[in-house]
Amino acid sequence: MAETFLAPIALGVLENLFRLIVNQAHSIFFVNWDLKKLRETLSHIQAVLFDAERQQHQNENLRLCMWKLRDIFYDAEDVIDAFKCEAVRQQVSQHSELSFQGRLSAKRCHGTFSLTMARKIKGINQRLSELAPKWDSFGLAKCSDDNRHVFHRETHSFVNSRDVIGREDDKKKIINLLKRASDPVIPIVGMGGLGKTTVAQLVYNDHKVTRRFQQKLWVCVSKEFDLPRMLKLMIHSINKEERCDHSALDALQNCLRSLLKDKKFLLVLDDVWNDNQERWVEFRNILISMDGWSKSKIIVTTRSLTVARIMSSYPPIKLEGLPHEVCLNLFRKWAFNDGDERQHPNLMRIGEDIVRRCKGVPLAVRTLGNLLHRKTNESNWISVRDSEMWRLRQSEHGILPVLKLSYDHLPSRLQRCLAFLALYKKDEIYRSQEVIQLWMANGLLEHPMENQEWEAVGDRYLDELLSRCIIQKEKDYDTYFAFRMHDLFHDLALEVSQKECKTNSDHPGGVKESNTIEESLIDLCVSKFEHLRVLRLRSQASLTGLHKDIGKLKHLRDLDLAGCHSITELPRSFYELRLLQKLRMSGIPLKKLPNRMKCLIELRYLEITIKAKHLTEIQKGCWPCLQYLGLIDCDNLECLPEGLKHLTSLRTLDLLGCSNLVSLPRSMNF
Repeated sequence: MAETFLAPIALGVLENLFRLIVNQAHSIFFVNWDLKKLRETLSHIQAVLFDAERQQHQNENLRLCMWKLRDIFYDAEDVIDAFKCEAVRQQVSQHSELSFQGRLSAKRCHGTFSLTMARKIKGINQRLSELAPKWDSFGLAKCSDDNRHVFHRETHSFVNSRDVIGREDDKKKIINLLKRASDPVIPIVGMGGLGKTTVAQLVYNDHKVTRRFQQKLWVCVSKEFDLPRMLKLMIHSINKEERCDHSALDALQNCLRSLLKDKKFLLVLDDVWNDNQERWVEFRNILISMDGWSKSKIIVTTRSLTVARIMSSYPPIKLEGLPHEVCLNLFRKWAFNDGDERQHPNLMRIGEDIVRRCKGVPLAVRTLGNLLHRKTNESNWISVRDSEMWRLRQSEHGILPVLKLSYDHLPSRLQRCLAFLALYKKDEIYRSQEVIQLWMANGLLEHPMENQEWEAVGDRYLDELLSRCIIQKEKDYDTYFAFRMHDLFHDLALEVSQKECKTNSDHPGGVKESNTIEESLIDLCVSKFEHLRVLRLRSQASLTGLHKDIGKLKHLRDLDLAGCHSITELPRSFYELRLLQKLRMSGIPLKKLPNRMKCLIELRYLEITIKAKHLTEIQKGCWPCLQYLGLIDCDNLECLPEGLKHLTSLRTLDLLGCSNLVSLPRSMNF
């Protein structure tokens, strides 16, 4: 179901609104009261948003109200961003040499801006006031991001081994570890649906394991890692008749100690989400006090590498996807009664394509096999093969509901970041720096702490997705890393982002053959999408120029023109894109670095091709935020200016294809 993402949007608007009021008080006095009123109203709404998220699927009126709020929040976001645009414009103007007429024109422009903003903010406040009575009628409670979701998933210790295919090696590996591993805790880690619980069940029920341990306990943790609850579940796992209504911690541990007296035990903690080390240490200390602890073992299943590292010093068992042939056997088992597949070779040919879509995830194979069980109409099979996974009806134990747990457990800001990955094609290799730049351009990252860069926040978000097995790292490079996202998580991202992100699949990769279509697309952006944040026109070889009014896209942060080598000059309005953070122009053969390029003072990433022998001198104060400068295929360039030392934020200087470069500035330190 499509998500509103109202909580992270509200958090971002409030964050930026606060900074606007504090940092630009001198220039926004004309709307200060209205902005403070807007902040007060948003704070009131934001306090109960997590409760609204929790209730929206059972209350259609609430859900509709949230969609209306989202539109208002987006408008507020654009208004706040407009103040940023104006502040940068004034900053550039102050450092420019303007005539008297020019200064007069700038002042007149600021006056017009002020009146326009005043009207827009009053309009937003009015819309919120009209919606307030309905919002208050829902009786929503305050709730934090940390406890907005209560997970309730039940598992049990029994498994029919005849239903399991392809996990025998994983089972043997864990049984061997139970015999010789020095750490008592053995974590099994992997994305949802890979079969972590199934492997733990196989081990738990193996006769060798049963002989080795005098007592076995199975606890499905799932929800909060609450100590009294954990002890009660352990007591109940040993003795279903034992009453443990008392909540006193001392009484509970004494009861458990008596049940485990002098016994070597195996404890399975299934589906653990807790990443609070303090809670784990408290629980472990109680286990250590048990008589048989020294010879006992714990198996933990989790989707998080962070959880595994907290609970054990032993390298986790990382479950991988099953081979294609094994998945085919599993699919046959669930889609057909024994041997029936031989009567339907045409269906099995389609089935092979369906299994390939599952990319080795057994729960996905089982889900789709179960959907097609006893259906012999070829059209049903083709429909499943050609449909997006999120469009297929599934039971609560299907693959998407199981993966949705991983999504639900993410912090709200990270949920929206994950949804934006649906803009990429399936099975695409993601580059970390590009993803972070996309998130930055769309305002998805929380504001960095003091002395921290925006990119560091993005790195932290990606580390979180890696640790939760939602993305998988492919390769490390000097300044970024490449990663993949499983097709099933891509399907999940498509599901939750249905009204947040849209892609045009008519032209894969965005490449269009007709020059007219390319230029009309830019015309459309300029005329209709004035709040556009990202425009990527990479490798459009037949694109001969940008729209003369491209500067109207004042909110644009990310512009990619790399490989558009038919563009030979930039329109004057280009330099009005003063909020640009990323600009890729490699492959566009500019004669020299345009002086007005230095007006783009928010640039953090610049990639450019210059055909001159010398780079224009860089003055103090130029590009104060620039972190990456790429000089690509500047084959005439012989030297770099001493002014590079003024780029105080520069972290990476990339000189690729600059074959005639003979000297570097004396001021450069290595």
